[in-house]
Amino acid sequence: MATKTTRSGYRCTECGWTSVKWVGRCGECQAWGTVVEAGGPTVARTAPARHVATPAVPIAQIDGARAQARPTGVGEFDRVLGGGLVAGAVVLVAGEPGIGKSTLLLDVAARAATEGRTVLYVSGEETAAQVRSRAERIGALADGLYLASEHDLGAVLRQIERLAPDLVVVDSVQTIASSEVDGSPGNVGQVREVAAALIQSAKSTDTAMLLVGHVTKEGSIAGPRVLEHLVDVVVQFEGDRHSRLRLVRAVKNRYGPTDEVGCFDLSDAGITGLADPSGLFLSQRTTQVPGTCVTITLEGRRPLVTEVQALVAPSQIPTPRRATSGLDAARVSMITAVLDRRAGAPLGKHDIYLSTVGGVRVTEPASDLAVALALASSLRDQPLPAGTVALGEVGLAGEVRPATGVARRIAEAARLGFTRALVPPGVRGSEPVPHGLTVVEVPDVASAVRTSFGGRGS
Repeated sequence: MATKTTRSGYRCTECGWTSVKWVGRCGECQAWGTVVEAGGPTVARTAPARHVATPAVPIAQIDGARAQARPTGVGEFDRVLGGGLVAGAVVLVAGEPGIGKSTLLLDVAARAATEGRTVLYVSGEETAAQVRSRAERIGALADGLYLASEHDLGAVLRQIERLAPDLVVVDSVQTIASSEVDGSPGNVGQVREVAAALIQSAKSTDTAMLLVGHVTKEGSIAGPRVLEHLVDVVVQFEGDRHSRLRLVRAVKNRYGPTDEVGCFDLSDAGITGLADPSGLFLSQRTTQVPGTCVTITLEGRRPLVTEVQALVAPSQIPTPRRATSGLDAARVSMITAVLDRRAGAPLGKHDIYLSTVGGVRVTEPASDLAVALALASSLRDQPLPAGTVALGEVGLAGEVRPATGVARRIAEAARLGFTRALVPPGVRGSEPVPHGLTVVEVPDVASAVRTSFGGRGS
């Protein structure tokens, strides 16, 4: 028999960590102000059950076919999921408002219904008529797609039980509430109860489930941290509101890798996958212009060709302007100082404006050399040789350090017709060079400037 104690204890509302006394900071997730008193008696020990519904069996006798992924029909989404949706899997899709989560999942639901599967789309934010209007606009009408506008958890579970669907989409988990739990929809207790009940339903019926999750202003998923631990896959939707490009990446994936990225184009007609998005990040012009340099970034395992543009102009004020778009401002300041000190490029009295083409966000250090050469090109008012790409991290001593995945990067450059690549030392001997691409190793920034422009500094 279970014995109980009257000691209340304290529990973290974010991750569920417990403590016998109150503390200001959770000892598990390190969140401040989330440890509250857990009211009521706590169970000190649980007695073993008299009967087990499903006894343990040898692992070799378990049917692995039930865990096979089934494609959704959206290739870029399948890439991120690891091949498709697994029966009984619960996927949490998070992202900022208006970024395209509902549009993508409605498209996925319609494609699944077109293939003969029964799909239930539960909307807690819009009416069924509003969802139907959006489905008509993006061409997502299908006979096997059922819509329900529900806010009560019990009603949602009853809909799932009555329809017995193959796929369920819940938009969103923060708008569904249980009458058995106190509080308004979206609070910690409600989100925990709703997520636990939906996950239990998905696992017991082998129903794939897609849950939409809101994010906070810091970009993290709203609600308790335990929500991310309960689900099987956590997918993050990223993108600039002023750009049509959307990136989908897996933060957690029990059925596949977490280093794949899906690229989508969001428009009035819906959201479409981009199998080859590199052209979005290159300017469409026929002549070389000073202040531009092309680099190749890695989004997961996918190489993307990105153009960096720089404008350097003499400043008329004591403190020159420094403005960046799509690049890390602190890293740009470091590269500017390295160019000034190590390559003799007098940038201290110039205004500097740096941007990427297409609104893409470039954060990896492998783009440092391209930023440095774009600045040097604008300062000298001399374009780089046609067909040139630059790869490498720049250190404070001016050295050019190796980048990860160089083979994939230069292979992508050769595929797109680039003929010359400036790379860190040691690449030619360790990586195969594609036909038609000349690889030039540059040990430091000064060498890269001399190789590109035939001189030092300005």
